[in-house]
Amino acid sequence: MVNFLLIQKDTETEPFNLSDSIKGLWDKMAGWVDSIVLNLPNFILAILVFILFIVIAKYIGKLLNRILIHRHIQHSVRFIIIKIIKVIIIGIGFFVALDILNLDKMLTSVLGAAGVLGLAVGFAVQGTLNNTVSGIILSFLPEIRIGDWVETNGYAGEVLEVNLRNIVIKESDNNHVVIPNSKIVEDTFKNYSRTQRSRVFLEVGVGYESDLPKVQKLALKAVQDKFSPQGEEKVEFAYTEFGDSSINFVIRFWTDVSKQRDILFAKHEAILAIKKTFDENDINIPFPIRTLDFGKNQLKTETINISKKTQNK
Repeated sequence: MVNFLLIQKDTETEPFNLSDSIKGLWDKMAGWVDSIVLNLPNFILAILVFILFIVIAKYIGKLLNRILIHRHIQHSVRFIIIKIIKVIIIGIGFFVALDILNLDKMLTSVLGAAGVLGLAVGFAVQGTLNNTVSGIILSFLPEIRIGDWVETNGYAGEVLEVNLRNIVIKESDNNHVVIPNSKIVEDTFKNYSRTQRSRVFLEVGVGYESDLPKVQKLALKAVQDKFSPQGEEKVEFAYTEFGDSSINFVIRFWTDVSKQRDILFAKHEAILAIKKTFDENDINIPFPIRTLDFGKNQLKTETINISKKTQNK
């Protein structure tokens, strides 16, 4: 009986005292107020520093936007780059404000969490980040701009768009090709629009009976009359090989080129000029003819060369 009474006494709770609770709450609030008053200068300074970094981010964003517009950077790329720079600047201001408030432990925790989160996100979107970084690199490369005619990764066309994921080009057949930025950065590309004039190579063959010095003189004159050299440019002629049916040569000349189409039609004009000159001077451009001889028990294949001569009327 005695033991029961002792246990009952130990389990009894003390009655609720409202005045003591209010006093404890008041003491805590008083402590908080004292802490705020003591840290008020630091708190105001932290707010001012954070606002200052926001203003700095705003003006740096405007300045960077002008620079990117002057460099003809794609709008979507400009927007993302400016946003990234603003976030970095404001983030620095946030950490500086925390340091002013002597919140070292919170600062360490935030940095640790940001590091872990960044590592996880980096592994998850590794390919996307690769294309994004490549897009930023391409945006600042002077070798490629919107409107340029480029040849890369087996495709050739006009650059329509350069964003943070890919580059879009329009081929000659009017089809659009989307190429990831990483492919452009890691692979080689040829830009026809970066130079005003380019050298065109044209290969031609003449018959073995031809007067080679005369052929050289006529071909050079025909091309020079059509494509006049500028400055130190020269029209160059060189025989290259004894072919199966002709003696082949290459002629190199300069012309205005901004896209692959210009080279195509430059060759077209050069071929017309050379063919007309050769016809007027009885110079043959031979072609092979294959003859099949069906015998009784055998099949023979022979190749003969026939030179077609043009008679002047």
